[in-house]
Amino acid sequence: MGKKVAVPQSLSQAGKDYLVNHGMNVVELPDTKAETITSKAADVDGIVLMTEPFPNETINRLPNLKIIARHGVGFDNIDTDYMAQNNIWVTITPNANAATVAETTLAEILDISKNVTAISDHMRKGDFNYKSSHMGFDLAGKTLGIMGYGRIGKMVAKKVSSLDLNILIYDPFVNSAEYGKVVDKETLLTNSDVITLHMAVTPENKQGFSKREFELMKKSAVLINLGRGSLVKQDDLIDALKTREIRAAALDVFDEEPLPLTSDFYKLDNVLLTPHIASNTTECMARMAVDSASEVVRVLSAESPKWPVNSINRK
Repeated sequence: MGKKVAVPQSLSQAGKDYLVNHGMNVVELPDTKAETITSKAADVDGIVLMTEPFPNETINRLPNLKIIARHGVGFDNIDTDYMAQNNIWVTITPNANAATVAETTLAEILDISKNVTAISDHMRKGDFNYKSSHMGFDLAGKTLGIMGYGRIGKMVAKKVSSLDLNILIYDPFVNSAEYGKVVDKETLLTNSDVITLHMAVTPENKQGFSKREFELMKKSAVLINLGRGSLVKQDDLIDALKTREIRAAALDVFDEEPLPLTSDFYKLDNVLLTPHIASNTTECMARMAVDSASEVVRVLSAESPKWPVNSINRK
């Protein structure tokens, strides 16, 4: 076919091989920022896009573009309706990362409940007594609140069900759950000892976790966010951590990534920070690369994609 596809250099080799083996010409880029794509690969037919913003006006410089395949499940960096109006598919990889993100969520819950990373960091500095003034807390008998009960939320509930935790679930589109009890948002906020966010970003919930939500939480509660930075009003979270309105937070996503070294988060001793690693395993990266590449191949072969998040009116 000879179609041209732009991918980040960091894409798993499995994804690059899939494209090449299906007759695609692969253009490797240092990143998938809009300016990089338009300056180095303006004639591409398809893009495997990471988390960088993709402004609408970008397509004016990409006349052949037919598909933007997101490497992951979030698509808040793309205006899917606008792309549909311009006959460009937007797809995601919904089956590739749920188990891995759930595992990472569990890892961060366990880490922050026992202060593992903080105590280890202080031990390396010779401070062996840090542990005495920064004790962790048991999870058994506590309540975990899961906000968002899609693929990842369900997997988290399943994995933590063996930890003797009570599980509360809030999702406006869910009435029942195999693991845990579905409740309203306020019930979850006021009763949970750990709250983990797994919602997609929508106009209704963007920065929806803010001052009021922190005030409703227990002062001993912990917030875990491996979803999207824009789910939380970042300044309100910093204030809540500074004033001990809540006990702690574990954050893998931020308004700006990489998180600037000037951020106040780095000055706090009650926040666990990780650089968007929820899907960062060899196996998961290969799955996402192949799944996103397969969507590109389908569309550029005049087939319909398997996991679209918008709809193209074929004439």
